[in-house]
Amino acid sequence: MANELVADNTTVQDAKLFIDGQYVDAISGETFDTINPATNQKLATVAKGGEEDANRAIEAAHKAFASGVWSNMPVEKRSEILCRMADLILEKVEQLAYVETLDVGKPIRESREFDIPRAASNFRFFAEMAKYMVHEHYDMANHMSYVQYAPAGVTSLIIPWNLPFMQMTWKASAALAAGNTVVIKPASDTPLSAVLLGEIANEAGLPPGVLNIITGPGSTVGTVMAKHPYVQRISFVGESETGKTVMRNAAENLTPVSLELGGKSANIVFEDADLDEAVVGSIEAIFRNQGEICLAGSRILVQEGIYEKFLEKFVAAVKNIKVGDPTDESTDMGALVSKSHLKEVADYVQIGLDEGAKLAYGGKMVESLPEGNFYEPTVLYDVHNKMRVAQEEIFGPVPVIIPFKTEEEAIEIANDSIYGLAGVVWTNDLRRGQRVTSQVHSGLLWVNCWYVRDLRTPFGGAKASGIGREGGRHSFDFYTEAKTITIKK
Repeated sequence: MANELVADNTTVQDAKLFIDGQYVDAISGETFDTINPATNQKLATVAKGGEEDANRAIEAAHKAFASGVWSNMPVEKRSEILCRMADLILEKVEQLAYVETLDVGKPIRESREFDIPRAASNFRFFAEMAKYMVHEHYDMANHMSYVQYAPAGVTSLIIPWNLPFMQMTWKASAALAAGNTVVIKPASDTPLSAVLLGEIANEAGLPPGVLNIITGPGSTVGTVMAKHPYVQRISFVGESETGKTVMRNAAENLTPVSLELGGKSANIVFEDADLDEAVVGSIEAIFRNQGEICLAGSRILVQEGIYEKFLEKFVAAVKNIKVGDPTDESTDMGALVSKSHLKEVADYVQIGLDEGAKLAYGGKMVESLPEGNFYEPTVLYDVHNKMRVAQEEIFGPVPVIIPFKTEEEAIEIANDSIYGLAGVVWTNDLRRGQRVTSQVHSGLLWVNCWYVRDLRTPFGGAKASGIGREGGRHSFDFYTEAKTITIKK
């Protein structure tokens, strides 16, 4: 096995590319190191794929698709194999969760209790849904038309570093359930859990070439995956500027893209909200996964009448967040993914202070953990929405708290952003909740909760937060070609 967790739960083996059902070295023989964010020590050596490797993987996926070994397999059989992959993910939950935590820096509780189980749910959901997709049928006087949803072909999946295994399975399970073959590029900062999916695929009986995983830089591997003429669909999750590059590359072959990009979501707290519930929910919405999550409620808009009280309760709750060793069961917040990202977050805090924001708590590295990329949960308040820290995605444990007076002003502030991924409204007035969510320009909105996901519903953002929707039938719409067939009676 290419990436097996050692029995003492302290190290992982080196990772290779997974192409055509086998683990192989990069053609160049080059490798790179993946680093444990909690220690900044080497975690594993990873094969550094290049253009030739990406071409090799895409060609393997194309050959497998053309053979019909997967695309023509009865949907019941495909579903059975994907459900077996879900079972194997749950059987390996401890291994996968530990690898994820070591590679990403996130708390083991989150990996074990959310990320890995959700990954299994992804496979099971799309495997079952594929069996029950509704196909349209239309009658005319002398003709009959029906719509066939055919698999599109080779699909490129480019995955971010913040939730690597969960995000990868969210994309791959839908693409595979629709009958496509896939090539996956995990982020270079967090490749280890992704590579393990190849082992699971082989054990479940997925035919060779149907699933391929290439580790390597986006500038080479990612570019090939977006430009290659064999690729029929591209799904990318990541930063907005990189998404634009993917889209430009895809345009060479008019390849359809699904882009989930950045966010700067408004978390709106009204005076009539359950204040304790709003505080707990707002803490979760910004500090989960160290704030390294696109859906984070990073702009907290608080109505003036409760502003001081909310701030007091919020800061008191932040002080109770335990930052520490990600493998410790009691840790609430782990390490940021890399030294460079730690610096970016710290720089943004300084920018906010220079702009006139006030610091309520945090604002520096954790002194007791100097070896890793640990940053204190930080609270900036009395922020104006035109400040850079209110407009730009920090992608770390740094909420900005913005006061507002009226419902209309809250909506105006929420929409005053290039992003439109998500949003939260805290209120005990259901009609207000409906009014506000209908006017905030975001793809996902929650009322009195956060990050509750029904996999049947569409997921995606507006404006600079992306293009397209995935989830439920929307995933099948993207990963298939609709064909209208008309027959004379």
